[in-house]
Parts: sequence; structure tokens; C-alpha cells
Amino acid sequence: MNASPVETPNVTEKYRTLLAERRRVLREQTVAFIPAGASFVWEIGAGHGHFLTAYAQAHPTKLCVGIDIVGERVERAGRKRDRAKLANLAFFHAEARLFLQSIPPGARIAEIFVLFPDPWPKLRHRKHRIMQPGFLAAVAEHAAPDCRLYFRTDFGPYFEDTLEVVRSHPRWALAADAWPFEYETVFQKRAPSYQSLVAGLRP
Repeated sequence: MNASPVETPNVTEKYRTLLAERRRVLREQTVAFIPAGASFVWEIGAGHGHFLTAYAQAHPTKLCVGIDIVGERVERAGRKRDRAKLANLAFFHAEARLFLQSIPPGARIAEIFVLFPDPWPKLRHRKHRIMQPGFLAAVAEHAAPDCRLYFRTDFGPYFEDTLEVVRSHPRWALAADAWPFEYETVFQKRAPSYQSLVAGLRP
């Protein structure tokens, strides 16, 4: 049965309350881990944490943060971090835009990894893709001047669309940098082929 017009405002208010609580908790978590003014490496859609754990182990002086929207994945990633005893790594249960709204003042993103994100292949679902002009604009507001964005996918149309988004974006441009760190994730192992791009902020 469809909700009546009277019930809809209540549902909306419950959602707003839940969102506000999530934002509050996430802000407390990020402030506890990321010092104000610090730079950090960010992986969006970190899954079970295989890539970022390996990256943090190889770069012990870098602060590394992974997020995922699935709580069970974040828990598994956290256990992986704990076993490796990595004080420079944290995983948070968060959506990307909410995370950006919750980081401490002055904190800057030094590197961003978006590895094999959901391609949302159907035309009507493409609005759900993470690599959108508006999202890149939001990231730019929190990025260090020399920030690098590393994107990799095994879905050709998504790669081509992302190329176009970066090329036409007023804040971002393709960069000729080499891929900085190789670690074969589960998705990469399954992929018969994949494509990668690197982007940086425009001067």
C-alpha cells in the first residue's frame, strides 16, 4: 500500500534525523583520526580493505582513510587493519559526499583512489555513478593543490565517460603520472582487462 500524504513528512523527518546522526558520528570519527590541517590518502569504496591496507603498509608516513557504504565490509577492513597493526589507517562506514562534509577544517586530500566502482551500466542508472562533475567539484574544494585522482575500471563505457568528465571539468585535468602503487584487488583479479586514468587539479 502506498504511503498517504500525511505519512510522507514523517518519513522525511526520520530520514533527516538519521542523516544528522550519521553526520555527527562520522564527524567525531574523522576528527579523532585526521588532525586539522593534515593531508590524507582517500579510497572511495574500499570494500574489505585489501588495497588500502597494502598501501598503508607500504607508506607508513601517509595517513590513509577508506570508506564504504556497506557496514560489513568496513568491519572486515577494520579487522584487517588491526591484524596489520597500522596506526596510519582507518576505515569508516560512510557515503562519499557525507564524508566530505565531515572531515576536519583544513584537512586536505592528497590522493584519491576509485578502483572498480559500480559502473551502473544502464542509462537510467548512470546518475548513481561516483564520477560525476558535481562530485569532482566537491572533492576539489577539499583537495591539496597537488592532489592526484586515480581511477580504474573494467567497464569500457564508464572509462570513456569518466575521460570526458575529467577533460571537460573546470577544476580537473588528465595527468601523465604513472600509476603509483600496484596491488591486485579481488575485482582486478576477476577482470579480463581494465583501464586506468590519473587526474590532477588545474593550475
